[in-house]
Amino acid sequence: MPKTVAENDRFGGVEDNMQIIVVGCGTVGATLTEYLSKEGHNVTVIDSKASRLTHVTNSYDVMGVVGNGASYGVQMEAGIEDADLLIAVTSSDEVNLLCCLFAKKAGNCHTIARVRDPIYSHEVNYIKDELGMALVINPEYAAATAIARLLKFPSAIEVDTFAKGRVELSKFRLESDNVLVGSMLKDIQSILKCDVLICTVERGDEVIIPDGNFQLREKDEISVVASAKNIVKFFKKMGMATQRVKDTLIVGGGSTTYYLAKQLLAMGIDVKIIERDRARCDELCELLPEASIVHGDGTERDVLMEEGIERAQSFVSMTNLDEENVMLSLFAKSVSKAKLVTRVHRMAYDELLDTLDIGSIVYPRLTIAEDIVRYVRAMSNSLGSNVETLHKLNDGRVEALEFWIQEDSPVVGVPLMQLNLKHNLLVACINRQGKIITPRGHDMIQVGDTVIVITTNTGLHDIKDILR
Repeated sequence: MPKTVAENDRFGGVEDNMQIIVVGCGTVGATLTEYLSKEGHNVTVIDSKASRLTHVTNSYDVMGVVGNGASYGVQMEAGIEDADLLIAVTSSDEVNLLCCLFAKKAGNCHTIARVRDPIYSHEVNYIKDELGMALVINPEYAAATAIARLLKFPSAIEVDTFAKGRVELSKFRLESDNVLVGSMLKDIQSILKCDVLICTVERGDEVIIPDGNFQLREKDEISVVASAKNIVKFFKKMGMATQRVKDTLIVGGGSTTYYLAKQLLAMGIDVKIIERDRARCDELCELLPEASIVHGDGTERDVLMEEGIERAQSFVSMTNLDEENVMLSLFAKSVSKAKLVTRVHRMAYDELLDTLDIGSIVYPRLTIAEDIVRYVRAMSNSLGSNVETLHKLNDGRVEALEFWIQEDSPVVGVPLMQLNLKHNLLVACINRQGKIITPRGHDMIQVGDTVIVITTNTGLHDIKDILR
């Protein structure tokens, strides 16, 4: 049975731990519960299904309340009067908004809602402002944006952005013919004459934040951070593709596909969507008149071949089943040279998927979890810097954080070489009023900068946390 509030009254501890209520215990809610409990917050989960709560409360040190999260009485039982934040991520947009409305009235706490129906996509800011919400999140839109970035820069396995898009962090694999194989990091600038910083290397099961004497090997997966312009220059010097794909073939016509197609068409990329449901095909034809909509079963080999999978520059598997998506990407890999993107909801087999070499894998719930963890850290931080952006890398073992330096602190005005930085931590980039600086030992952090930090020391809240 789920633990009750009384049974979990042992929570205490760090002064800045927050009381957080998560309504909805599906894949997104369970992921948020995991992340927030690991961050040290006191989490209560509400769900109408006791079986879901049992799984989560047995897995993490959190409280569970069975019931409708949009009920005033259930929210009171969960402790809404003392809550700092309520996050509503049920399968219903309307229930999520109602949860937030009740929470504002009953507890006057911060609220976050998942709103994913495209009908509301143009009204998000209005909804957010009128209900006084902290965030409105849309996992499908976020996943679509991540996929669009990958198709814009197909040589990368992952692409994350900072400094409002001015800085990019790109991950790619070193093949045997890459000019960097065998090179030490301190020699890369002289070899390629590019102002970039290699911030992480994944080698087998090991994740390394390397120093200048680190030597790169074949099959290393390396993450590079730099301005968007210098990232492109870096990839060109290595002879890797830097141009966006010209076309894409997508299997599955759900909400994520709709959001993705809208972005790709705006970028001038031709879009073909295979969808097995006739009614949904008719909807997509109305919503996406510039796209090619095919009524058929995209999991069938003959259909894929007939629709030109062999010639496609990119292929995105977006059915509702993870297993189908993986198999489709494996088939696409066997018959084409397309850039592959696979959507996966469950993370239980992420280590196995890494061995399959099926291109880029996108986990929608992780993208949303990053946004909420970033907001929670900023919310619990009353110090002089704020977490502006947060990305979890290398299966969550590394964090890339962007701090906004709002006032003087022990790290301001001191050359980086003189700072007593924590081990396994790298100051990767400084954004100074739009000027992107790849920092060296003599560079200093100033008030007003945003600073990107890469570290395996997860859980940093403030820029001064980079110090030992």
